[in-house]
Amino acid sequence: MTPLSLRSRLLILIVIVLAAVLLPLGVLSAKRTLEEVDELSDGRLAQAARTLEVLVGRIGVDQLRSQRDARLLVPSVSNHPQELTVQGRTFESEVGFQVFDHDGHLLLGTENLAGLPNTHATDGAFEDVETGHHEWRVFTLIMENEDITIRAGERYDSRHEITRALWIEHGLPTLLGLPLLAILVGWAIRRGLGPLEALASALARREPGSREPIHLSDAPTELQPVLTALNDQISRLESALDRERRFSADVAHELRTPLASTMINLEDAMASAQPDEATRSALEAARACLVSLARRTEQLLALARLEVGAASGPRSRVDLGELALEVIDELAPLVGKGSVEMSVRELPDHLFVEGYGVALGALLRNLLENAFRHVPQGGHVELAIGSVDGMARIEVVDDGPGIPPDRRAAMFTRFQRGVDTHGEGYGLGLSIVQRAAELHGASIELLDRDGGSGLRVVVTLPAA
Repeated sequence: MTPLSLRSRLLILIVIVLAAVLLPLGVLSAKRTLEEVDELSDGRLAQAARTLEVLVGRIGVDQLRSQRDARLLVPSVSNHPQELTVQGRTFESEVGFQVFDHDGHLLLGTENLAGLPNTHATDGAFEDVETGHHEWRVFTLIMENEDITIRAGERYDSRHEITRALWIEHGLPTLLGLPLLAILVGWAIRRGLGPLEALASALARREPGSREPIHLSDAPTELQPVLTALNDQISRLESALDRERRFSADVAHELRTPLASTMINLEDAMASAQPDEATRSALEAARACLVSLARRTEQLLALARLEVGAASGPRSRVDLGELALEVIDELAPLVGKGSVEMSVRELPDHLFVEGYGVALGALLRNLLENAFRHVPQGGHVELAIGSVDGMARIEVVDDGPGIPPDRRAAMFTRFQRGVDTHGEGYGLGLSIVQRAAELHGASIELLDRDGGSGLRVVVTLPAA
């Protein structure tokens, strides 16, 4: 899985925290409001019953009892429904009342509650009673002096409507607000992390080897210590790289001169005198050791330059065809004095790559030198450079002993040599090749030669 960016993590965490806070608060607020609405509705029923108590007292209980058989019923639907209708509903039919005598006979009531039985509830009690398809909330009031029971009721339809309205009122803003809040928080985080993006862009635009400090015009206070420390580290790193480059150059100069002088003196001594066989053999051995030391020194210095120097400058367009011709000319003495044949199967006039000429030259030189040093007498080395699917391809093929598949990965380790080799290498060539390839994002393959024993090295890198 791809790791989440810092912006995504902050956005997710903030939205989770907001949801964890706002949703429970919304639920608790809605519950509390519904409880208050229920208490208010119950209080309204109690007040309606008290009002009926006063009216019944004014009318006179005896008069109501005298009309006991008449069963006075108040219509529950208005003669002008349009005046009391909201969204197609007549709320007048959702409230009603009843007046019973001590025998439980209905003296007065509304039509919608005419069939609601008397439950003989206690004075001041609230109860839920079902009749037909509806459920009623009923309050009972007993006039003890007159032995009259008054009941005021309200259908739960109204309360359910209020409940749904409250849930929508409390829940909808939260549900709609959270996505909007997430968008606004994301925008705020993006603006807040803008200096970090500006710092990343400044680092990406920075040229290798540049000592110019990084400046951000609107850097926040918290980022100033980071910029100071980063500029200090860049300055120290560039100073260290300069010291390494100077050291490599000094070592190369100091080693080449005495080695060359010693070899010249040995050759003069061998040519001017007539030494005996033992002396000549010792001089030949000393010369061979110096040649070996010079070769190892050159490889170590090349590897050091690749490690600290080649990638410190800007990249440039390098023509692989022209570079290959220069390397072949440089290695001509090595090919001429040996008994190894070299051929060029493919070499384009112009094939450009973006990179470092020194590193690419070291890569190609070490591939060819490895091939020359590991093929037997009368062997053959072939070079091919071309383009395949927009990628530059360097291929060096020899008919030497090759490398077993199980040892190929280890051959890129420094000072690791192959088995059955006829050369005098030191196991640094492929390390140099690998480092140069890493600088260019290239891939290296060690394969078997087609049609027989040998090694085929294929290096693939992006073409310009």
